[in-house]
Amino acid sequence: MIKKILIGLGVVALLALCGFTYMIGGPRNLIGMLRYDQRQEGTLKVGDRAPDVGLLALDGATPVRLADRLAGKPTVLIFGSFT
Repeated sequence: MIKKILIGLGVVALLALCGFTYMIGGPRNLIGMLRYDQRQEGTLKVGDRAPDVGLLALDGATPVRLADRLAGKPTVLIFGSFT
């Protein structure tokens, strides 16, 4: 009887893992998350000055710094979906 219960729990766990893998985009995405997701907690605190950000312009060659564009004005970055 216990053997049947353990087999049943194993099957349920396997189905749950398969469902989770499907929900996050398939096995390639699961492997990518496990392999490359190396996030660490940052050291910034409330009131700290934001670090300068440098990106390339749309032409792909011209460097653009955030501090140069804003000229000391406050900036608010919002990440998320508003749909």
